Amino acid sequence: MKVCETVITSRQNAQVVLLGKLGERKHRAKEGLFRFDGKKLFLEAVLCGLDIRRIFLRASESAELISLVREREEALPETVIYVLADDVFDKLSEERAPEGILSVAIFPSFHKDTDILADYAKDGQKRVFLIESVRDPGNVGTILRSAAAFGVDLLVMSRDCADLYNPKTVRGAMGALFRQRICLVDHLSTAISTLRQNGRRVLAATLAEDSVSVIEAGLSRRDCIIVGNEGHGLSAETVKACSGSVLIPMCEGSESLNAGVAASVLMWEQYRGE
Repeated sequence: MKVCETVITSRQNAQVVLLGKLGERKHRAKEGLFRFDGKKLFLEAVLCGLDIRRIFLRASESAELISLVREREEALPETVIYVLADDVFDKLSEERAPEGILSVAIFPSFHKDTDILADYAKDGQKRVFLIESVRDPGNVGTILRSAAAFGVDLLVMSRDCADLYNPKTVRGAMGALFRQRICLVDHLSTAISTLRQNGRRVLAATLAEDSVSVIEAGLSRRDCIIVGNEGHGLSAETVKACSGSVLIPMCEGSESLNAGVAASVLMWEQYRGE
């Protein structure tokens, strides 16, 4: 770990410019890096073994925070620490009440493996959940957090879902992003076919004539559920590829749940099914 002694006061500094650019998806993809705010996410990232390459500290809080970081020095061999003038830091932070620490890490390697679905499909003890075209980063963050809480071993996502490393996704996931196994796929119908060929039942969360209550579906850990887009639900192709469909029973006159809440309810039902 290296600490740069000079306080950065210019917003044109190369490291400051890079940090700012990581707020955009195209630059995250180009650099293979993403950023996150706050002590909690920093500590969670260290605990999960993320490869943190840069840490930016707010000058007025840097003495305390450097001590916090140094206590974890063995886990941060490649990390460089920069101290930013308060106004520069505050401009870059996306938090309303910044905690004085911004971290930059390499994309986790277990988010890049697109070949793991077949292995998980074969293992009936592994819980698999799928989402299609969920565009809101807050919803994706909620789904990641619930997946970690309810024992989802693999979350399968269509590539047109919200970016995993959008700051709103990272914040909403509350550290779950750092440990959740994820498989990004181009065609969910192919993923569904792989699961079904391995004896899995794949259920579409949708309102259809043959939909049954998820409570009555008799879920086991081998069963997989797929949730769709916030506004349009699941595509017809995806529904057709599934084994059947389920719905969440609600009070008459209620609006449909948003994707994050619906997925969380269904994960809970999947979690308690054996």
